[in-house]
Amino acid sequence: MAGSNFVDYVKIFCRSGKGGPGSTHLRREKFVPKGGPDGGDGGRGGHVIVRGNRNLWTLIHLKFQRHVFAGHGESGSRQRSSGASGEDKVIEVPLGTVAKDAETGEVLFEITEDGQEVILAKGGRGGLGNWHFKSSTNQTPRYAQPGEDAVEIAAILELKVLADVGLVGFPNAGKSTLLAAVSAAKPEIADYPFTTLIPNLGIVEYRDLKSFVMADIPGIIEGAHEGKGIGLRFLRHIERNSILLFMIPADSKNIKDEYRILLNELEQHNPELLDKQRILAISKSDFLDKELIQEMSNELPEIPHVFISSVTGYGIQQLKDMIWKELEQSILER
Repeated sequence: MAGSNFVDYVKIFCRSGKGGPGSTHLRREKFVPKGGPDGGDGGRGGHVIVRGNRNLWTLIHLKFQRHVFAGHGESGSRQRSSGASGEDKVIEVPLGTVAKDAETGEVLFEITEDGQEVILAKGGRGGLGNWHFKSSTNQTPRYAQPGEDAVEIAAILELKVLADVGLVGFPNAGKSTLLAAVSAAKPEIADYPFTTLIPNLGIVEYRDLKSFVMADIPGIIEGAHEGKGIGLRFLRHIERNSILLFMIPADSKNIKDEYRILLNELEQHNPELLDKQRILAISKSDFLDKELIQEMSNELPEIPHVFISSVTGYGIQQLKDMIWKELEQSILER
């Protein structure tokens, strides 16, 4: 199935490195009868770091790397030599990845830029060597600090689809067919509900080498926000879209009602979704004549609308023009 590699959620277990212990070495050299303390510091433990990588689109690579352990710091040694630091471990993630604490659900951070680095588990500090503790009253301290312990954390990495246009509609509204018609995405298409079990992303080419990303989000059914069907898990994918493209087939019993139900599902999930730009596409319109289109237009909700047919290409360029106009508008408003 196209896009079956799309992984939007992965749980990983991370452990940073322990800090190395400081050294309690006393200097013993020829001609230096009482050399005093010269134990060096321990090295810091390795960090577990999350780094943004714009070339990644999914979290699939982490499906097989659930445990990430950084290296331990080494002990300090004589002549105030510090121990080597433990090896850092870097987890590369696509832009738009959110890290959460698996136990509390608290959002720790979000990766939004290429090369952005955030420490997920901090390596333990190395212990101080005994030369730090020398004083006028304690010329030969025989103790040093131990290194700090490693930090362990179970983290959830979640990826929200970074798309400019999100397709919203009931199953069978023709979303996959539209995506296949306007982009190089090859979603699986069949005539039954819940065809799309994962969001399909497609890059839609526009005039003058411009392009935008469209995401086909799995069909919402009434009650999705209550966990019915598969809607809830994917409603969050719509949160990132600049524009919501509502798709309702021309043969629907009541287009206004369907639109209201879809809108209500989004509002129940996250009221902020209603602030986004909206366009309504009436799909499967190839069998309508001009009079019928005019008649139906009077009954439609008060948002920009277009009649389309993904099969014949009817209205598709007009739809792209509308989307581009709205995208430019949303960029200006940011």
